[in-house]
Amino acid sequence: MHLSLHQNTPLGILCCVPLLSYFLLLTQLVVPIAIVTNQLTKVYISSYHHQMKNIGLFFLVVVATFVVAATAGSFYQDFEITWGGERAKIYENGNLLTLSLDRASGSGFRSKKEYLFGKIDMQLKLVPGNSAGTVTAYYLSSLGPTHDEIDFEFLGNLSGDPYTLHTNVFSQGKGNREQQFHLWFDPTKDFHTYSVQWNPASIIFSVDGTPIREFKNLETKGVPFPKSQPMRIYSSLWNAEDWATRGGLVKTDWSKAPFTASYRNFNSQTSSSTGQSLDATGQAKIRWVQKNYMIYNYCTDIRRFPQGLPPECSIA
Repeated sequence: MHLSLHQNTPLGILCCVPLLSYFLLLTQLVVPIAIVTNQLTKVYISSYHHQMKNIGLFFLVVVATFVVAATAGSFYQDFEITWGGERAKIYENGNLLTLSLDRASGSGFRSKKEYLFGKIDMQLKLVPGNSAGTVTAYYLSSLGPTHDEIDFEFLGNLSGDPYTLHTNVFSQGKGNREQQFHLWFDPTKDFHTYSVQWNPASIIFSVDGTPIREFKNLETKGVPFPKSQPMRIYSSLWNAEDWATRGGLVKTDWSKAPFTASYRNFNSQTSSSTGQSLDATGQAKIRWVQKNYMIYNYCTDIRRFPQGLPPECSIA
């Protein structure tokens, strides 16, 4: 008997395949054995076959339960609260995490594991109402002065005004590669999925499966690319009223505190072969997003770079 498994099959399934194969084999061997026995033995084996089928069904239930446990992310298992005390809380048996900000402090958490290439998904529901002055950061980062970093930052705004989604890429301690977007939905009404797909060829930022930005590996053109430093996942909710909303013109309204952001459905696929650069369909989606929702692109900010735009900006 041969079981065909996808390359991304969860470890829980792989561990159970030998035992499952053994049980299925036993249930199939019962019939040929019965053929060469007398009628009494047939009755006995028929009963044994029935029992083995029950055991097999029980085993399948156990396997199914184990697979769910192995594939569903848990904040207890995968993350640790790093600051903010009781402002960071985990609920629903590890399936929901919330961060809060008040006048005294914000809060944050980080992953227990480090990641080098792969795909990271997290569902977030952002601070509702008047969130001006607040920043909800969700990013990957290594440590040290030459760190690498891949950023999602959500800049709050007055009630009724759109959030600003701020993205950036650091390599060897150098950033200054900001692109900013408005979203095509209200990110405070429900959970939405924010993803980073990182492999040796490119870094792709996506929202609900729609790519919004791709940072390609152009090391051959002299552009540094994050490729050798494992990174942890971090998230925090903090006060940045000096710059976050309209350049700091709108301050945090502490009468609306505490401000709370929520997280669920974390998922990771750790593989350097998780996708490559975007295909033509993905590139078309990025062009649509950037045409309709991009509000800032460092590659068009000539005043910021009077000596010339960064080299990646002139490479298609």
